[in-house]
Formats: sequence, structure tokens, C-alpha cells
Amino acid sequence: MSNRLAFALAGTVLVGAAALLSAPAMAQQNPAGQQPSPRISVIGEGEVGVAPDMAILNLTVLREADTARAALTANNEAMKQVLAALKEAGIAERDLQTAGLNIQPRYTQPGKDRNGEPKIAGYSVSNAVTVRVRNLADAGGILDKVVGLGVNQGGGIAFVKDDIKPTLTEARKRAVADAVARAKTLAEAADVKLGKILSIEEQSIMPRPMPYGGGVRMAAKDASVPLESGESTYRTQVNVIFEIAP
Repeated sequence: MSNRLAFALAGTVLVGAAALLSAPAMAQQNPAGQQPSPRISVIGEGEVGVAPDMAILNLTVLREADTARAALTANNEAMKQVLAALKEAGIAERDLQTAGLNIQPRYTQPGKDRNGEPKIAGYSVSNAVTVRVRNLADAGGILDKVVGLGVNQGGGIAFVKDDIKPTLTEARKRAVADAVARAKTLAEAADVKLGKILSIEEQSIMPRPMPYGGGVRMAAKDASVPLESGESTYRTQVNVIFEIAP
């Protein structure tokens, strides 16, 4: 027998021996014919409604002028007055945040001639600020005051709970309890016995504060802006997998 043939045969024997040695280990990891244990998977929902204790206002100052510089200057002066009024009303600096600054050209409408093109007629500058009002009783008065000082866009309001941790904790408890109740119903309907919980996974947390849809321009007609805070609802979901007991 040649050396080359002997080497090839030895290699084949070694590979075969390795396969035989690894087979018992693979059999232990995945026993032949064994199927995953039967399970029940459900999604539970928990929802909690609470009275809000904070209002979030979105206010915008819009100014227009022939040049971008003039529009920005006019906007800066108006926004400075608005911010000063908010601070005077007791709003802390940590509760004031610029939400956006936008400078855009204003175009003329093209003429009837197909070749006519719109031309720049001026510029508009908008500066938006988000305000957190921690005393709900002050929200209406603050809105009324800032409209008189230059706020002429926005007006979106959301009523929220400042500290939502206790609320979300209760929502999670209700979600798990709802999942258990659903799993029991399914097990009874299928005539099987519900086993232990194999896993719990939180799907999502979706705070849903009740919005106020009125615009600032409409609200400014009133001597005092009437607001109703209503109730804020917070919701969570959990995916729970149960074992079906033998």
C-alpha cells in the first residue's frame, strides 16, 4: 500500500471516529423525536386613568418681512417678550425649551403665462417654544397673556401626569392579571391544564394624554381661555407564555 493511500484511509477513519464521538453529544442536546412542550401565548393589556397635574403648551411666534433679517429681528423681539412674560408668570427656565426655528421665503403666485415663475416676495420666521405649566390653574391665563404679546400660531395643549411611574406600575400589574385571566379562559376552552409561566415580555408603553384641540387665535377672543384637563390614560401590554401542564 502506498503512503498516499495509507494517509487517505487514516484520515477517513479519523473523521468517522469524530462523527461517532460527537453523535452522543448531539443526541443529548436534541433527543430524537422530542417536541417543544405545548404552550399558550397571550397578550394582556393594562390601562389606568389619572387626573393630570401638568399642561404642556406648544406656542409659536410668526413674523413676516421683506427680508430675512427684518423678519428674524421682528420675531426675536416678540419672542423675548413672550419668554419674559412666561418667566414672570412663574415658569422656570427648565420648563421652557425651544422646539424649532424656521426661516422660509414667501413666493408670489406665477402668472397665467406658462413661462411665468414664482418670485420671492418676502420672508417668514417662526420660533416655537414648548412650555410646561406645573400649576394647571395658571394655564388659561398664561395662554391669554402670551397671545397678546405676539404668539400667533400653535396652541396645542397636552395634559399629562408629571410622575407616571406609579401609574405605569399599576398598568403593568393589570396587564399581567389580564394575561393570566385570558390564559385561564383559553385553557378551560381547550380542556387543558394551565402550567407555569415560561416568559413575560412587555410589548409597549403608550401614554395617551388627552389633547386640547382649540387654536390660540380662536381662544384669544375670550377674556380668559377656558380649559378642561379631563383625564390622562396610560396603557401597557405584556406578552406572557404559559406552559400547558401534562
